[in-house]
Amino acid sequence: MSVVDVKIVRQFSYAEGREFGNVGPYEQMDAIMSFEVDPDVEQNRAIVDLKYAPRDREGRVRFTADFSIVKPVVPEYGSNRLLIELPNRGRRRVVDTFNLSNADPAASAAPGDGFLFERGLTVASIGWQWDVFTDDIMMGLEAPIADLSQHPDPKDQGQNVVEIRPNIESSTRLLADRVHRPLRASDLNDPNAVLYVREYEDGDGRVIPRDQWKFARETSDGLVPSEEHVYLQSGFESGKCYQIVYSSKDSPVVGSGLIAIRDATSFLKYESDQLLPNLGALDIAIGYGVSQTGRMLRHFMYDGLNIDEKNRQVFDGLLPHVAGARRGAFNHRYAQPSNHSYPSFGHLPPFTDIKSDDPVSNQSDGLLSKLIEKNVVPKVIYTNSSSEYWRSDNSLMHTNARGTADVELGVDSRMYHFAGTQHGPGTLPQSHNPGAEDALGLYASNVIDYSPLLRAALVNLENWISEGKEPPASAHARVDHETAVPRDNVLAVFDKFPNQVTPNRSKLWIMRQTDLGDQADKGVGVYPPIEGENYSCLVSAVDSDGNEISGVRLPDLTNPVATHTGWNMRHPEIGAVDQIVPLQGFTRWFPVTLAERESTGDPRLSIEERYESREKYVELVKRDAEALAESGYILHQDIELVTQNAVNRYDAAVANG
Repeated sequence: MSVVDVKIVRQFSYAEGREFGNVGPYEQMDAIMSFEVDPDVEQNRAIVDLKYAPRDREGRVRFTADFSIVKPVVPEYGSNRLLIELPNRGRRRVVDTFNLSNADPAASAAPGDGFLFERGLTVASIGWQWDVFTDDIMMGLEAPIADLSQHPDPKDQGQNVVEIRPNIESSTRLLADRVHRPLRASDLNDPNAVLYVREYEDGDGRVIPRDQWKFARETSDGLVPSEEHVYLQSGFESGKCYQIVYSSKDSPVVGSGLIAIRDATSFLKYESDQLLPNLGALDIAIGYGVSQTGRMLRHFMYDGLNIDEKNRQVFDGLLPHVAGARRGAFNHRYAQPSNHSYPSFGHLPPFTDIKSDDPVSNQSDGLLSKLIEKNVVPKVIYTNSSSEYWRSDNSLMHTNARGTADVELGVDSRMYHFAGTQHGPGTLPQSHNPGAEDALGLYASNVIDYSPLLRAALVNLENWISEGKEPPASAHARVDHETAVPRDNVLAVFDKFPNQVTPNRSKLWIMRQTDLGDQADKGVGVYPPIEGENYSCLVSAVDSDGNEISGVRLPDLTNPVATHTGWNMRHPEIGAVDQIVPLQGFTRWFPVTLAERESTGDPRLSIEERYESREKYVELVKRDAEALAESGYILHQDIELVTQNAVNRYDAAVANG
């Protein structure tokens, strides 16, 4: 057993003793979980640099991770099912998402409507990310540090790259992706360190002369040398993309986070009675990851890690949410897991479940190939918004590299595109607040809340595992249906709308063939990589209103009161106004009256032309919500929720007219 200790930090009654249906009250335990793993066993050989980590007398590598679990006080009243969360950038969100609490991340999640707990699920979260600054809310991992002096060629340890994408101008930036622990520069005067700048995401990189920047930070006392910061004399300009390549003195074994997820789950499923005797039996384990951690689940699958050191299958099911077709910075030297846009290991194929020929990379592989070989394939439901298509990669999950034909998913996989949605679920009232890293969109945010679709996906996955009940068919754009189209086709529709800004087509995000050097198979990259041929990027076709015609369509799209997108433009306040702001969508309400529509020249029919009354609108959306429930895409218990959500947006559209 690789989990050797669970040190309880706090244990308390969850939600002040609230009882959840027939399951009763829950309790929460927060702990530090300790691991000891053998770097030489086959199941661990995929972890980059684990063999260079310090070992104890038994030859095992030790590390610790934050751990939290919310479980029924009386385990026998629960469902014996485990939902394990990979916290996104250290934040626990799974309970808030599925229980519809709409609360900020916290040390103990708000119970919301109790959905997960009334179902009897045990919910656990495991810290896996080495560079998170941990506290009561943020969960992380104390990764082992590789001793690269053991490397056959200690002088050839590779370099690190940090991407800086400012939305606020400043002269000093942390040597980290997001606000995480930095990878420290090994030499403040390193002559081989290079700082590049690009005018846009996929523009050509220009080298900034070495005498114009330093490893330093600007303070009230002047410029101070710093191994954790980079200072640019002219300042980092908002809207541009910077990359700094340098040698790092730190080499955490980043892939130990993958082991933490695997072995914590295996421990809870098979051996918890030794260290957590009051947990009860857990027969089914489902892994959930959102965005960054959804991509991590894809990486977990590709590395063939769904099997523990005792050759037992770990996860029975996986639910990677808004991950797109990419993997990420989870298992290479100097990896910073929050990076998602810089072309590195997360941009490498394969993108499809099953083995297929990729003429762009000249490879033939599949995301599930290693798991198929080992006979440990979990059932997988992928859920994605429109934003993952517009950032350039999502269509590669289900088309070939050049977008000329569809590629089917694995036999135990489904993929649902939540049509007309953005990366995160929308809310009312409509906001115009900055997103991640102060990224501000030109248009107010997308308001569609896809949470009911996600809840159904989880229940369908449970039933598929436990009862063999097939979930609904995959729903996404297809080449053979002519619903998967180039982005230009869609933007041509938007160009007809009054006062509509669309992006510079040449500056749209793309995926390219990426060559990281001859040591890439060992997890060591060369930066910047050599980029070659473009991959195809297809999105869902839209109707004359600009609303998507494929995927799972909520009543907001079948009976629309607005145009809803998965893309948005950058606001002038953050620069680069001709480019898309990552992962944000927008909602533009229809004109309320015919007179309003004619006065603006809007080609979209007004609300009064579409619907004879609010009462009639309620009938229409309830009918469509019931149809979604009959098809299995939402739960019957959520029909009223979906109906009311659509009606609330009808009211908002009329109020905004």
